[in-house]
Amino acid sequence: MILKSQVEWALHCCAILAGLPEGRYLSTKALAEFHGLPKEYLSKALQSLSQAGLVHTTLGPSGGYRLARSPAELTFLDVVEAVEGKARTFVCNNIRANNPCRPTDHCDSSPCAIARIMWEADEAWRQKLRGVTLSDLGHILSQEVSPALWKNSFEWVLDRAG
Repeated sequence: MILKSQVEWALHCCAILAGLPEGRYLSTKALAEFHGLPKEYLSKALQSLSQAGLVHTTLGPSGGYRLARSPAELTFLDVVEAVEGKARTFVCNNIRANNPCRPTDHCDSSPCAIARIMWEADEAWRQKLRGVTLSDLGHILSQEVSPALWKNSFEWVLDRAG
């Protein structure tokens, strides 16, 4: 399974937005500059987050994006599904029905083992993402990122936040 690069972008942007003080917004331009991404392409990922209700947007010179809920209430799965949709990652086309050795009147009463295993794996993956919040990510990053880089990044973002 390969997710769109917009999933990575959206997760990184949400990580930055999670640190914004109440009432502050960060522009697409600032988020694109911070991550070294083309603003036009990043806009699509941010628009997906907005349409899913994960971020609030505002226009004007101090406008931009901020999280619509607290980081503790937003999961990785929320972000992934905002960009990718909620459809299963595996689609069963029931090709077992094409088996020339099956009787023509044979009817399967349940999905095949392959489909069931793939759907179970998809649910396990989603369960893992459902269990990690943006707040959890913040705690991980605060321990893995050097204090100087953490401080400089936060100041950079605050200097550009409206």
